[in-house]
Amino acid sequence: MSQRIVIDPITRIEGHLRIEAEVDKNNVIKKAWASSTLFRGFEIILKGRTPFDVGLLVQRVCGVCTFAHYLCGTRTVEHAIGASVPLNAQYLRSMMLETLHMHDHLVHFYLLHGLDWIDVVSALKADPAKAAKVAMKYSDEPIAAGEGDLRALQEKVRKFVDSGKLGPFANAYWGNSTYRFTPEQNLIGLSHYFKSLEIQRIMAEMMAIWGGKNPHPQSVVVDGITCIRDVINPARLQEWVQKRDIVLEFLERGYQADIIMAADAYGKEPSVLGGVNVRNFLTADQVLIGPDQHLFKSGVVRNGDLTLVEDIDPYLIEEDVTHAWYHATHPQQPFDGTTIPAHTPFIERETVYGVLPTVDEEGKYSWVKAPRYAGEPVEVGPLAAIAVNYARGVPEVVSAVDEFLARTGLPQEALFTTLGRTAARMLQTLIQARNGKRTFDALLQNIQTDTTTYIPPNLDPNKVYKGYAMIEAPRGMLSHWIRIKNGRVENYQAVVPTTWNAGPRDGNRKVGPYEASLVGLKLEDPTKPLEILRVIHSFNPCMACSVHVMDYKGQSLSEFRIDPA
Repeated sequence: MSQRIVIDPITRIEGHLRIEAEVDKNNVIKKAWASSTLFRGFEIILKGRTPFDVGLLVQRVCGVCTFAHYLCGTRTVEHAIGASVPLNAQYLRSMMLETLHMHDHLVHFYLLHGLDWIDVVSALKADPAKAAKVAMKYSDEPIAAGEGDLRALQEKVRKFVDSGKLGPFANAYWGNSTYRFTPEQNLIGLSHYFKSLEIQRIMAEMMAIWGGKNPHPQSVVVDGITCIRDVINPARLQEWVQKRDIVLEFLERGYQADIIMAADAYGKEPSVLGGVNVRNFLTADQVLIGPDQHLFKSGVVRNGDLTLVEDIDPYLIEEDVTHAWYHATHPQQPFDGTTIPAHTPFIERETVYGVLPTVDEEGKYSWVKAPRYAGEPVEVGPLAAIAVNYARGVPEVVSAVDEFLARTGLPQEALFTTLGRTAARMLQTLIQARNGKRTFDALLQNIQTDTTTYIPPNLDPNKVYKGYAMIEAPRGMLSHWIRIKNGRVENYQAVVPTTWNAGPRDGNRKVGPYEASLVGLKLEDPTKPLEILRVIHSFNPCMACSVHVMDYKGQSLSEFRIDPA
């Protein structure tokens, strides 16, 4: 007899997500549903606005990857009007996006996903002296992992536990048998959790050098960037390099070491050796290292076939809303996409926690649409970036992946797992950090003869424009689409990474990556489904910010009237 599991909300993510799963008598998941329960309406807000406001408005779509939306929205307008962006501005934008990637990936692994791997309570049983020796196994120069560092940290955490207030470590499934780190490994990971707080602050400061502030930069404008004085100031240039070197050191000696340690400890843990049941991958260009040259290349891999990579055809992207809380009669290409809310209620039924509202799997059940590429579900994100570029034979990617596999003893197929998805995020971060200074060097060379960072844009109010942009945001391929008429935004659509991954079933009943990733997963205890959290967190969910709030009973909490004129 099957049972229904409901996790609502999924915590340690951006936004509101519920996961429901149906398990059989052996606690194996047979079906799963991902439901975003908070409406986002930025596409509606943008209608009637001047295109020159788009970037600043869309960066509020997300509270984490703000710059990604800011840049993508600005580039969408530039593509529509045929703008020519100065090379200096292109390099600076790429440097800011690279910094966002490093910041986002580091924060995700340690503060959001890390506690799915690290058992904090177990770390209190560790021998700090032994842990310091264990750290040497995973890095020749461990960081924040000396005996003194580890002993001091252990005492700090012990005070949390003894007080009965675990603070950020409360409400977790400590002691679950699928945790595989030893107490000493848990202590090492926990130490890096705290160290990452220092490093993420430095990365935020790096963003502010070129962006003016963080998390919502303000220096990117249509046809350029405004931080010209910082670009020609040697002190500001050197400040960015120095901060970047600190970040790279932690990525090499801390983040990389912890993922190698996880591969060692979890290499035979069944709950992380599945989780990639959609084998189509899509990624965009990333890290500009020269005029029209990118470190990571865009492309599509289908059915997990790494022998063949296709170029992206943007017109093969459509969004299906058969099971999403929107009205549309057929899948829509984003240029002609609509955002017409059509909410339906949940269904009361028995779950492992008693009677609860549950999704109507035969009807509509999520505010996330279901994007499809050539009619097929696609995974986006770090794993997609690594898979496509490994398949393309990009030297920097191939060497980093092969080095990781050799060091961990894992086969190539291990990349296509929950563990592999988590490792891919580290590899993407490390490859960027090791090679991203090439962007900085290219900028330095270019400003010797050209300091242009902005060209005044030209928008004819009597013309109709249409444009799009595709960039690689931290969570994967992000695209924005715009139609401009009478000098105003006539239509706007954003197809965000989590939409690709978290979308519901489509009209052909094909499931997206989140829902597919959970099928076949065996749970130790359905009432404490750590395994589900570990799989879903590996995608780094970002359900995106919204403009309406509603509770699960459909009661209106607040209403807002916005005049876009």
